[in-house]
Amino acid sequence: MSNQAKDSVQYEVVSEESRKKTTRLLFQYALRYKKTIAIALILLTVAVVAELAGPFLAKRLIDNHIVGVDSYPWHITTEQGTDTVEYGGSLYKRSDRMSAGEASLGEARILQVGKTFYFLEGSIDFDGERRIAGNKMIIRNGEQEVSYDVTPLSLSELTSFYQPEIKYIVQLLAIYLGLLIFASFFQYGKSYLLQVAANRIIQNIRLDVFQHIQKVPIQYFDNLPAGKVVSRITNDTEAIRELYMKVLAVLFTSVIYMTGVFVALFLLDPTLASITLLVVPFLIVWFILYRKFASRYNHIIRSRLSDINGKINESIQGMRIIQVFRRKKATNDEFTAMNDEHFKYQNKLLSLNALTSHNLVHTLRNIAFVVMIWYFGGASLGVGAVISVGLLYAFVDYLNRLFNPVTDVVNQLAVLQQAQVAAERVFELLDEPGEEVAEGEIERYQGDVSFKNVWFAYKEDEYVLKNISFEAKQGETIALVGHTGSGKSSIMNLLFRFYDPNKGSIVIHNQDIKNMPKQHLRSHMGIVLQDPFLFTGSIASNVSLHDPRISREQVMKALKEVGADSFIESLPQGYDEPVIEKGSTLSAGQRQLISFARALAFNPAILILDEATANIDSETEALIQDALEVLKKGRTTFIIAHRLSTIVNADQIIVLERGEILERGTHLDLLKLRGKYYQMYQMQLGQTGKELELTEQVSM
Repeated sequence: MSNQAKDSVQYEVVSEESRKKTTRLLFQYALRYKKTIAIALILLTVAVVAELAGPFLAKRLIDNHIVGVDSYPWHITTEQGTDTVEYGGSLYKRSDRMSAGEASLGEARILQVGKTFYFLEGSIDFDGERRIAGNKMIIRNGEQEVSYDVTPLSLSELTSFYQPEIKYIVQLLAIYLGLLIFASFFQYGKSYLLQVAANRIIQNIRLDVFQHIQKVPIQYFDNLPAGKVVSRITNDTEAIRELYMKVLAVLFTSVIYMTGVFVALFLLDPTLASITLLVVPFLIVWFILYRKFASRYNHIIRSRLSDINGKINESIQGMRIIQVFRRKKATNDEFTAMNDEHFKYQNKLLSLNALTSHNLVHTLRNIAFVVMIWYFGGASLGVGAVISVGLLYAFVDYLNRLFNPVTDVVNQLAVLQQAQVAAERVFELLDEPGEEVAEGEIERYQGDVSFKNVWFAYKEDEYVLKNISFEAKQGETIALVGHTGSGKSSIMNLLFRFYDPNKGSIVIHNQDIKNMPKQHLRSHMGIVLQDPFLFTGSIASNVSLHDPRISREQVMKALKEVGADSFIESLPQGYDEPVIEKGSTLSAGQRQLISFARALAFNPAILILDEATANIDSETEALIQDALEVLKKGRTTFIIAHRLSTIVNADQIIVLERGEILERGTHLDLLKLRGKYYQMYQMQLGQTGKELELTEQVSM
């Protein structure tokens, strides 16, 4: 077997296992609302039974009350009543309405030939093909032939024979109308309950996915763009909603409806109903073949849709860069390529649906009608034939009703496959191992931090940190400096336990952080980023993050201590001033002060400042530096800094290069070394006008 064939077989096995698992999970979510779904199915069953009673009523109406005038013998009677008809001076009543013990004074028949009805006094020996010759009616059945004297009936005379049937026809029509109204209420109840259950299920799935992505390790998002995650939470779950709301509702309805139709067909004619059952294996085989091809197309379609969402999200986030660097055409070309591929496979799926769905249903319907005509035979279509007109009508009606749910099921198979693929993608995300959530809280630990011979690699054997060792005492400020890629951010990632070291250990307050639940570890840490992130809400809510432990007074105090009250009080709504996405209506300095207040309000034992002053202008920097002094007081602070002027007062400066500690010490100690830090500081101060200042600092 070729490698390609082996891969294909392996793909089919994995895909089949994935489908089974997805089906099981979808079923488990549905079981959460099994009572609601069960009630809906009961309502549906009642509605279907009520609706399927229609053809039986129509059969009775045709055979007993429309064609019954011809089908049943009439007897001369002396009892006057609503079922009697006066003709030729005598009273006549149909044989099926003669009461027990009621005497018959003679028999007659009303027989139809073409559009004309004839009165025949007496009985007939047999029925068959009829024709009129003069005033004689000749009936032929095979080799037998007999003639009778008949009298044509006028319209008024014929109407009098139909007069007793009107009340029965009205009754049956009223019952049929009542059943339809009755069924409509139950259909409404069924639809409402199934849709409520579907919305609840999707609500649970979305909530589970959203909660799970907050437990997934940070490294998962390193290789998955935010747009793709959003696509799984929104587009894919919406496709699953279509599964529960439309597909399963149609499948439930169709299965119950088809079951009811087959029961009715068996009651009418078991032989022909058995032949009609062959439709079911045809549908099963077609479904298996359709799923095999449609599943591959849908996987590509959902994947490309996710890529499109990711590209849109990336383009919106980087719109300034795209416009400034004139990347509009290149970005548009990349988007067009994704969009074209999505369109290509959508067309392939549409072609598959067009070639199979409606064509299949129409073919099966036509085959069923051919079988029915063949079975009953041409001779059965005449009056007085082997079967009644009512039976033929009911059978045709039920066959039409049988293929309505078949059409519905076939039309929903494409949606079913899309939902199946979407569910696989959602459950794939839910299958990602998440971080365990520890119960309870721990007391605020001291800020003593120790890195002991730490090695770390994002990719195997490609170490970005090599044998890192240092200590930070409670209340100290530790600055990490170095060029891009030196390992500064990696140290912070390890401290937060976004990742764990490959070798070595990190100890906080004499405890290895690997033995601490991540939630407990992070509960006493705070961070201020270079580009502070503000959430949609208000200034106050961005400080407290809706944590009930942080009161309104604590929020206001924190903002005042970092000096943010100076601009907040000038805002129309003060501390409740609305903040839109990312705080774009505020300046960089204002956003940074709010993020400082947030860190201060949570009172962390360990504080990380990640380039917190890099984007601040010189005028605002003085205010930020004052806020930093307030923020650092009494807590261990790690500063990642490129602007070396902001860390001259740090208790310890660690210079990193290519993942190793090159130098360490205070600002003046490192200047005296005249090593890497000295060169970096000299470069930032500049050679002109600052060299004297630098020399004085070194000589001190």
